[in-house]
Amino acid sequence: MTNDEASPNAPAFAELRRGRQMTKQLVKRAHYHSDFIIPSSLDIGHSSLRSGFVATDATLAELVREIAAADRVALDTEADSLHSYREKLCLLQISVSVAANANGHDDFIVDPLAGVDLEPLRQVLEPREIVLHGADYDLRMLRRGLNFTAHRIFDTLIAARLLGIREFSLAALLKRYFGLELPKGSQKANWAKRPLPARMAEYAINDVRYLLPLAEKLEAELDRPRRRDWLRQSCQRAIEQAAVARVRNQDELWRVRGAGLLHGRPAAVLRALWQWREREAEMADRPPFHILQNEKLVNAAESFAAGSVPDYKHFSPRRRRAFREAARSALLAPESECPVLPRRFGTRRTADTVRRTEELRRRRDKSAEELGLEPSFIAPRNTLEAIAADRTRAEKLLVLWQRELLGV
Repeated sequence: MTNDEASPNAPAFAELRRGRQMTKQLVKRAHYHSDFIIPSSLDIGHSSLRSGFVATDATLAELVREIAAADRVALDTEADSLHSYREKLCLLQISVSVAANANGHDDFIVDPLAGVDLEPLRQVLEPREIVLHGADYDLRMLRRGLNFTAHRIFDTLIAARLLGIREFSLAALLKRYFGLELPKGSQKANWAKRPLPARMAEYAINDVRYLLPLAEKLEAELDRPRRRDWLRQSCQRAIEQAAVARVRNQDELWRVRGAGLLHGRPAAVLRALWQWREREAEMADRPPFHILQNEKLVNAAESFAAGSVPDYKHFSPRRRRAFREAARSALLAPESECPVLPRRFGTRRTADTVRRTEELRRRRDKSAEELGLEPSFIAPRNTLEAIAADRTRAEKLLVLWQRELLGV
């Protein structure tokens, strides 16, 4: 008998692993416990780990063995962007097909913050097809937190849209295909919190536990209109786009919402206050909006420029001094150092471009109606305009099935 089996909590965690099919009625019962049951009085901490929660070399090795025997793995992530300055991967939820399991899959929660070397996990995941829902964010988090780049994915959101489904959130799809209504909450939770509360663990695992059976159902439906290859093309493009780092002009980051209304000295103050807020957020390891929200930042810049001294009760004496000093430095800076609103150089659309855009729109809308797809999913308006202006951009902006529908 292992130490885990000897624990008084072992029966509850054995229930986690059985993973019997959840029904709508079970979801709605008291405490909204799923079949990945964790007693509401129990927090998952590293002092009481069980199979299903991976935070040791031993439990990771078990997970790696299960993944190695599977061709397809469902995956989801949780991060702490609402609670820290630099977002980090906090949870990795994984569902693995297991023929011996009556439910067809085993579910795991991996703790990337436990100090375990996750390189074996990265290696075993790499050659497998990864099932996700709305893949872009998860792929970016996996690349940043696990140094993992997927080679094959099945995005259930893309699959649903290729079937013409208008309500394609995960919750809507689970209700549509399985009659499930999962409990809400924990979306804005601090996923770096340890020990991990039961309700958060339940929420996290629900995001992944139905992805494999959902993918099977969507796959079967895509076979009828022969759109599996369309899915492959769109998923490959999603992988490519997630691998491209999003870069913003560092000199323009301070231009938050409302900044466009400020010019000259007020704009200089706003820039200085934004830089002050970044320093404070980094020191405190909190998101910048925890220090001062954008709207208040803009208002403060206007007030300082008008001769007032805004104050906020939640500031410490040190933070208040730094806040005022940042504004003061901007107020005393030479006029030549004040930011200038960058000029936007656009190309005026010619009559030919307008005509080509309209022709593309007609083709798109005709195809969308015939195929039961949303027109914007075939190509959004700005994409049509870009291709009308420069046809060579079509290959970069659209995948093959989209280009064929538009005739470009």
